[in-house]
Amino acid sequence: MVSYKVVLEYNEGYYTATVPALPGCISQGRTKEEALERTKEAIQGYLESLQKDGLAIPQDVELAEVAVTA
Repeated sequence: MVSYKVVLEYNEGYYTATVPALPGCISQGRTKEEALERTKEAIQGYLESLQKDGLAIPQDVELAEVAVTA
């Protein structure tokens, strides 16, 4: 079992979840729980696709939280 950090953003009634370690792995839901459940399914599909193609499974990435004022 592999664990990945997920970034949740709330916008216009939906939570969008992205997985920084897996480029393009994005999902959403009306609640945090729904978004996370769908993201879990998206991660599983992503990893299955990598395995099918004989590609390496990425490790999780470190996230840094920084505020930038523009």
